[in-house]
Amino acid sequence: MSFSSLTLCEPLLNALADLDYSSPTAIQERAIPAILSGSDIIAAAQTGTGKTASFVLPILQLLNTDCKLRGKRIRALILVPTRELAVQVEKSITDYGRYLPLTSMAMYGGTKISEQKERLFEGVDILVSTPGRLLDMAHQRALHFDELEILVLDEADRMLDMGFITDINKIIERLPEDRQNLLFSATISNDVRALAKRSIYNPVEIFIKQDKESAAKIEQWLVTVDKGNKSALLSHLIKEQEWDQALIFIETKQGAAKLVSQLEKRGIPTESIHGDRTQAMREQILADFKSGHIKFLVATGVAARGLDIQNLSRVVNYDLPDQVEDYIHRIGRTGRAGASGEAISFVAKDNFRNLCAIESRLGHVITRKTFEGFDVKKTVPVSILNYVPKNKRK
Repeated sequence: MSFSSLTLCEPLLNALADLDYSSPTAIQERAIPAILSGSDIIAAAQTGTGKTASFVLPILQLLNTDCKLRGKRIRALILVPTRELAVQVEKSITDYGRYLPLTSMAMYGGTKISEQKERLFEGVDILVSTPGRLLDMAHQRALHFDELEILVLDEADRMLDMGFITDINKIIERLPEDRQNLLFSATISNDVRALAKRSIYNPVEIFIKQDKESAAKIEQWLVTVDKGNKSALLSHLIKEQEWDQALIFIETKQGAAKLVSQLEKRGIPTESIHGDRTQAMREQILADFKSGHIKFLVATGVAARGLDIQNLSRVVNYDLPDQVEDYIHRIGRTGRAGASGEAISFVAKDNFRNLCAIESRLGHVITRKTFEGFDVKKTVPVSILNYVPKNKRK
């Protein structure tokens, strides 16, 4: 199937050709026609499957009409959980809409609100925003929703995980009832379904299962390691296996700063991003990482979603996450758009329950590797795929 068969207009097809997009992904094949028909949709697909294009392309086409936009008004609102994702989605809008006379902007906290107010003064066709900053603007009457046509809840599961449900409900209460609603998520939990029930009427449901072939392109393996040896093991792997690049996930900003210092003392230049970094610093560091000027980036969970780095060789779970979904999203930063990738996890004895939950979701035990000089004192048992914690046993 080609993009032209999805009845996309010529300016969009020309932009896709410029970007060397050859054929639509599964989520794009199903979502684009449904959105163009005016349907509300709920769509679930794993990271790296092209969800952003599946709603941005039809929104651009639907809004490409002779419409006079009034000041402080928007026609489409895309709610996202993080600043990084807001920037990424807005860039996609710019790339795909390069031949269309539509305006867009990304809006988020951590930057001067006065500059964003000025951008909104003449109105914007497509606004990508985090919930908190959007409510700030609404309270200050810097924008109005009476001309809104389309609402997108992107990464809905992540927004709920981050505690945005109250803000989202407040936003939805302000929107006109006559609008098209699109909800996209990597997973459809009970909380996501509850949100959809409150905000979306009679939606088309689209669920894309992860393709086994693409899943197999991410080589997953783990190393059992005592907590005190993790930084030494990471340095060893980077040097001995001659890693070209790695995105390294860690739980806390304090841990990130400590790890960066430890790696640099061993001659491995490293950077970090976390919530305390200014937006300008985060954007510059991410740009340098994407360009290859930074080879090793330590990131807290704030970067688990919204990073789209072409041909990222590997991700490392330096700290194994508590939630299975976080593991899935983290490893989804590599092996994107059909490319191959590698996902490595460091697992200490205290991580056993989390490991069992992850492997139960995957449906298989993750391959274990050992390295000379890194024997463990606290052995991690062999995983039990149907392991149930004591407090949840009947």
